[in-house]
Amino acid sequence: MGQVVAPKSLRSVAAFDPMDERFAGVSGKKVSAVASLIAVASVSSGAQAQQSNLPPVTVDAPVERPRPTASKPTPDQVRARNALRRAAQRQQAAQTAPTMPSGPADADPYADPAAPYKVDHVQAGGKFPEKLVDTPKSITVLSKEVLEDKNATTLKQAILSTAGVTLGTGEGGNAFGDRFFIRGFDARNDIFIDGVRDAGVSVRENFFTEQVEILRGPGSTFSGRGVAGGAINIVTKQATTASNFYNMDTTFGTDQTKRVTLDVNQVIDPTLAIRAGGLFQDANVAGRDYVTDNRNGAFVATTWKPTDAVKVTGNYIHTELTGRPDFGVPYYRPSTTSTAGGPFPDFGVNRNNWYGFVNRDFFRTGQDIGTINAEVQITPDLMVSNKIRASRSTQNYIGTLPEAPKLVDPLSASTLSANPQSRFQVTDVFANQTEATYKFNDDVGFRHTLLGGVEYDRERSSIDSYTGLSSELTTGTPFSGGGSKTDVSVFAPQYTNLPFGIPSLTGSPTKIGIDTVSGYVMDSANYRDLVILNGGFRYDDYSINTRKVGSPGQQSAEFLIPNFNLGLTLKPAPNGSVYVAYATSANPVGAEFDGTSTAYGGLNPNLPGGNTQIFGPEKNKALEIGTKWELFDRHLLLTAALFQTTKENARESQNVGSAAAAAPLGCVYPTGTTGNISCITAGAAYRIRGIDLGVGGKITDKWSVFGGLVLMESEVTQSLAPSANKALYPTNVGRPLANIAHQSFSLLSKYQINDTWELGGQAVYRSKIYGGTLLAANQGTSIPSYWRFDMFAEAKINKNWQVKLFVNNIFDKRYYDALYQSAAPFVLEAPGRAAYLVLSARY
Repeated sequence: MGQVVAPKSLRSVAAFDPMDERFAGVSGKKVSAVASLIAVASVSSGAQAQQSNLPPVTVDAPVERPRPTASKPTPDQVRARNALRRAAQRQQAAQTAPTMPSGPADADPYADPAAPYKVDHVQAGGKFPEKLVDTPKSITVLSKEVLEDKNATTLKQAILSTAGVTLGTGEGGNAFGDRFFIRGFDARNDIFIDGVRDAGVSVRENFFTEQVEILRGPGSTFSGRGVAGGAINIVTKQATTASNFYNMDTTFGTDQTKRVTLDVNQVIDPTLAIRAGGLFQDANVAGRDYVTDNRNGAFVATTWKPTDAVKVTGNYIHTELTGRPDFGVPYYRPSTTSTAGGPFPDFGVNRNNWYGFVNRDFFRTGQDIGTINAEVQITPDLMVSNKIRASRSTQNYIGTLPEAPKLVDPLSASTLSANPQSRFQVTDVFANQTEATYKFNDDVGFRHTLLGGVEYDRERSSIDSYTGLSSELTTGTPFSGGGSKTDVSVFAPQYTNLPFGIPSLTGSPTKIGIDTVSGYVMDSANYRDLVILNGGFRYDDYSINTRKVGSPGQQSAEFLIPNFNLGLTLKPAPNGSVYVAYATSANPVGAEFDGTSTAYGGLNPNLPGGNTQIFGPEKNKALEIGTKWELFDRHLLLTAALFQTTKENARESQNVGSAAAAAPLGCVYPTGTTGNISCITAGAAYRIRGIDLGVGGKITDKWSVFGGLVLMESEVTQSLAPSANKALYPTNVGRPLANIAHQSFSLLSKYQINDTWELGGQAVYRSKIYGGTLLAANQGTSIPSYWRFDMFAEAKINKNWQVKLFVNNIFDKRYYDALYQSAAPFVLEAPGRAAYLVLSARY
């Protein structure tokens, strides 16, 4: 050992005691080098102040030992090091994650507890693992509180007060129900419940709904076939082991609404909870005579978590909506070459007029949906889930279409044809989704969420209609051929209370079957919350067949459909992102599932001459560039996006006068066939561009807002069919699309005045909607733009009771939701002003 001699100034240091327990293991003159340095540092600053002389101190200093030769770590050591690193990162993330105030047990689990208008995550966490602010896709989420403040009791009410979504009607061979257009594309069969397609056009209640997610833009990678303009996912209420609660809402309305909903959650033990709810409604519709809207339903959900690694959830939903349907009002048009005119109520007809038959018309929409989902956390980084769904939906109705008005002078003497429209459709679905989600860090520094899945869907539908509707008339003037009443007064319908017998079904339904087997993989790679890459690929084996009972005709087709998506997100700040995304999707023939003819998206099993009329899938491509920011303590989310979506190989319909004229277009009819022959062609194309703005959350602790603005322009870029009205428009090319609002705006806002009172309101704008045949706005018809305003006030009586007053359409604006695609369309009229008092109990 070498010797180190301390200076004389150290002689005054008597603090070091070799027997001090702080220096255990150090004896005599042998101390560690660290202790020596500490001792030197502690007295050096005062050395000059010490005047006494101390004897020299000899300290044994350690001699550096030779280091072993560096060796490359073994693979096991690398894996162990990476595992420790991931564990440390998870622990650090948990420690640094912002803590949010806890809300009630029945709060939306996906929303920001401090700002319930702002949703942070969507339900499909494996497919969209990042927060919405970091997800490269426009997604609008209507949280539980947004739905409540909109007083939206149906999906239709929720969607129609949201920017960028408009309503369609049942066209030709299609069903009437929830038919929405997202960014200008038909999405009637792109509605999902908890991530599983809810096939068939139905009418959906909201009493079992937690939140509604509108995913905009093509998404076949995430959702399968279709999804050209976007998809709608309904998130259902789930049982929670957090605590018990007992909720009841009772509503009374000026439109004779009487509504009661129950929602009860019971914790059986820390591992098991059951949640159940019920619905009763008896209601009319404001501003519409004879129309009724009655509903009944129930749901039950269970959550069982026997261990931290296993979670099993299940639910069953039953709804039944009954009443008297409203197929709208007639359209006034001076001539087929005029763009003047509009819905008859705008020309003096009583807006309450209803053109159906009280003793014949009815509707019944029912749904039974059962789901079981099991999740197993095999390791901290690997989770496997399996979801099984069985459902049955029923659409059963007879309605009356007020079509083809005959104009006379004076106008008040005009008449129309009351045409019957009927359907009895039963849709059965069995689906199974198996997914594995693996989270890992690579050596570059990316944090991955890798998801792979397989899915099988079996969809079956039977579509029948009622026959002999005119023969069911027991008294009065017989109907003309086909069951139409042709002399109904436009201004004063006179046959409303005609007596009818019991109608009967044809007994020859069209049977449609779709089987789809899918495989998909997608990855989200996050580099230190600075750069996020994502991409996915999906492959669908899609098979469809259709036949008509009692007829030899049958059609079938199979398509192998690949689709993919790519996204890049840059985060210039922790609370913001800028992104670019590209995605594809495909619409195979028959995918809409409710159509009974090729002209309306289905397959016709009875085409003569062996004509298949089967085309390849329509192809959709989209590019989106956007930015998202969380402001005001990250309780307000602002979004903005520019988008463009194009469709190729689109299908069109055109009428030809004879079999000879149809043959060059690929339509085969027996020789000599004449008249209104419909021929479908493929090869059209169109494009939609626009800007999509959104906001949701809190500006201050007391002021909440939710809304959006969507501005679009559309254009038919290629068409093989002639214009439906050549006198007005020589060609379809260059025309905008029909049946959509190109500009739309909505804003919901509320302010908390004090601990008792909240005031709020909603403004909704829709631009003019043009009529047309299939694609182009080529009929010269339209429904006008409108503004609608709603308001509400809420008073918290105490911690358990609150009362809420809604006034919808406070200025009693006369406006219209959609129009039928024909030269003489009927128009769906929206409800008038109505007030609702909602008394809520929370225990």
